[in-house]
Amino acid sequence: MVPADQGGGLMRADLLCETIAGLDEALTAVDAFDRALAAGLLRPQPVQAAGLTELARAVEGTPLAARVAEAAEKAADGAASEDHFVALAAARTALLGSVHDALMTRVEEATGRSGSEESVPAPGGQQAVNLLAAARSWLSDLARSGWQGIDHDVVSGSAQVVSAMLADPALRRLATLLDGFSAELAASCPGAALERMPARRWADLWSRAMLLTLPGAADVPMTGTATGRLLPLGVDLQEHATAAQAQVHAVFEPADGAAPRLVRAGVSVPKPDTVVGAGVWQLLRPHMSLLAAVSEGRSMDLVGMPVTAEGDLVWSDEHARPSEPADAFATARVALPTATDAATAPLDRHPARIAVPVFLEGYAAQKDDDTLTFTVAGHPLAVDTDRIPTAGPLTPDAVAASGACIGLLRWDAGTYRVQPLAVETTVRKKAVAIHAGGWAGGTTDKAGVKAEKAATDAVAVLRERAGRLLRK
Repeated sequence: MVPADQGGGLMRADLLCETIAGLDEALTAVDAFDRALAAGLLRPQPVQAAGLTELARAVEGTPLAARVAEAAEKAADGAASEDHFVALAAARTALLGSVHDALMTRVEEATGRSGSEESVPAPGGQQAVNLLAAARSWLSDLARSGWQGIDHDVVSGSAQVVSAMLADPALRRLATLLDGFSAELAASCPGAALERMPARRWADLWSRAMLLTLPGAADVPMTGTATGRLLPLGVDLQEHATAAQAQVHAVFEPADGAAPRLVRAGVSVPKPDTVVGAGVWQLLRPHMSLLAAVSEGRSMDLVGMPVTAEGDLVWSDEHARPSEPADAFATARVALPTATDAATAPLDRHPARIAVPVFLEGYAAQKDDDTLTFTVAGHPLAVDTDRIPTAGPLTPDAVAASGACIGLLRWDAGTYRVQPLAVETTVRKKAVAIHAGGWAGGTTDKAGVKAEKAATDAVAVLRERAGRLLRK
């Protein structure tokens, strides 16, 4: 049932403000383990042993209980093996998975949309076991040293493993994770000199990487194909110094008349650190025609597009063609409320992975210093303006002046937040829609054109230099 409009569009914000039973206890157990891991498990102190015990107690009564209890005991004695570290990573992942599920249940209640009943098939691919074992060995060394004990010798142990993995497409997911993780650690060496450390983040990366060393865990099985109409809602652009990713969130209407569902289509590319702002689209555009359709406000017709059980379209332009105009806000008002949320794979059940498309309107925006809040039906909802990309026309000021918003509902720092993807606002007494991905297909905006030209020049120079190196 779609929730009644209480001044917040098609969402009940009051439910997002209520306490969720057991949430704090689960996160407390995770934090206790993270502190133990930060200090290192080579010669654990009593306080670390207590943290390990707290993790084990948190999974009592589950199928993991016996193995985690043994692993916690061995780790507390400084005698943990690689299998024990895998068990501890699994327990931590399971706890955060339970947090994810509780948060998503509340989101479903607030939006009135149901989750997918489709199950995600278990991975079963074959991978190079020796390389996975080498990665697991390095991660175990990290656990023994702890973040406070890392140095360049420990961190550099991943280099050969990553290089060997990158040559195998089946291992590239884990290789990319290990490469980025080791780069973060290397930039923070020596660990003993760190005044502050991202203990939760590094433990997240360590746990995920440890579980991905299990054969087949990194596989993403295809579960079918998608034929029908794709109605884009907005683009989530994530940019780093050496990589960029654009993820289009959309409603898919199957041609066979089945219920509409939420899907995603993403493209990732490496990038030079000199390409910034709107120039990033030049790198992404050639790989996905959907970006141009989003920029033009068009739907797309899909025929036989591969799709996973999680609703991720494995994009290929061969299976798509531009179709009729489709206003994102019309889609949000009409099609979004009836769409089914995608399923979530076990390893992706983490609070940080929550990104649920929502539609809000009739709210009051309040800006206090650098903090923006929407008051939705009398209840505050934080707005995550830090996630608004500079590669588009959407700005925090435009969001603050808006009356309707398409966004991604996330959970961060203990509260739900909305990341704006597009807003309806008034500019010079005219109602306009401003999209974060408005420049994805190109732009006539002066700032956007300037950034595009700079990116063109930077890429041309880099290609010329690369050509010289290859000719030598």
